[in-house]
Amino acid sequence: MFLLAGCTETGVPITDKSEGFWNEFIVYPLSVVITTVSHALGNNFGLGIIVVTILVRLLILPLMIKQTRSTKAMQAIQPEMAKLKEKYASKDAATQQKLQQETMALFQKHGVNPLAGCLPLIVQMPILIGFYHAIMRTQEIANHSFLWFDLGDKDPYFILPIVAGITTFIQQKLMMAGQEGNPQMAMMLWLMPIMIVVFAVNFPAALSLYWVVGNIFMIVQTYLIKGPDLKKATAKAGGAKK
Repeated sequence: MFLLAGCTETGVPITDKSEGFWNEFIVYPLSVVITTVSHALGNNFGLGIIVVTILVRLLILPLMIKQTRSTKAMQAIQPEMAKLKEKYASKDAATQQKLQQETMALFQKHGVNPLAGCLPLIVQMPILIGFYHAIMRTQEIANHSFLWFDLGDKDPYFILPIVAGITTFIQQKLMMAGQEGNPQMAMMLWLMPIMIVVFAVNFPAALSLYWVVGNIFMIVQTYLIKGPDLKKATAKAGGAKK
């Protein structure tokens, strides 16, 4: 409800008079940061969005690292979890209770917390959505241009939407390394880039710029965190093709 309440105001300009927790403590402060940094950079709002995007990503980087490590730990015990599900395949209450007990014991044995990957996501989502709102609702941004486009209008050459889609695909591909056999993951690999392109084509170029910079940051971040795993997944995929 907290996030959806903010989503209803995407067309309402954000000012110091905006009311509500979402506006006063998340969107407006981020808007002030963008305008302040932009003015400090010679009134260059495009460069300001790039700098603040990187700063926000650096701010939530510890959360992303924690989430990635938690996901990696869960993936490592998937074979053992599959064996437990096969062992306790019966759907009666007693067997399912035994399955839950064995699963919790498995988590404790490997020091895995199944909820550890959710908390970082819950914390970072309001920040990212708030930043999206700050860009969409700060009127001063719409009055400036950057490179070949006006920040308040759509990219006339569709370069940013295409780059946003490509970088989203690369980011998804790196994040899903080693999970290619999962049909849901395979669908998301193509669905997300297509959705981003469709949104970017119809939204102001300022938002597309934010997506592109954020995606590039995530690609570098994922490669640095999952580098060894990516090499193993690539080698495994190459061996499977042979």
